[in-house]
Amino acid sequence: MTLNLPEPVAAYFKADEADSDAVARCFLDNAIVKDEGHTYHGQAAIKKWKEDVSAKYIYTCEPLKCEQQDGKVVVTCRLNGNFPGSPADLRFFFKLAGEQIASLEIIP
Repeated sequence: MTLNLPEPVAAYFKADEADSDAVARCFLDNAIVKDEGHTYHGQAAIKKWKEDVSAKYIYTCEPLKCEQQDGKVVVTCRLNGNFPGSPADLRFFFKLAGEQIASLEIIP
């Protein structure tokens, strides 16, 4: 099934398969990511977050559903990998600003 994801969101999931630099470029300079109880501010911190996740886990992320909710794009994904609780369905809450991501919160 192919989802019709907004371009910045599609770019994020494509970058997530590549590397931390590609992921960081999807975000505004002052963007915020919230994941696993931590908050990361700015592209440098987001790049480090992605580097740490990639060093710790090997995973695939399959977007299953995309909807609008309270001004955010909410994508439900199935993650499979070598992390506790795999596979897991997670919700990615994206706040967009033009062609970039202003914030992302990942919630189980």
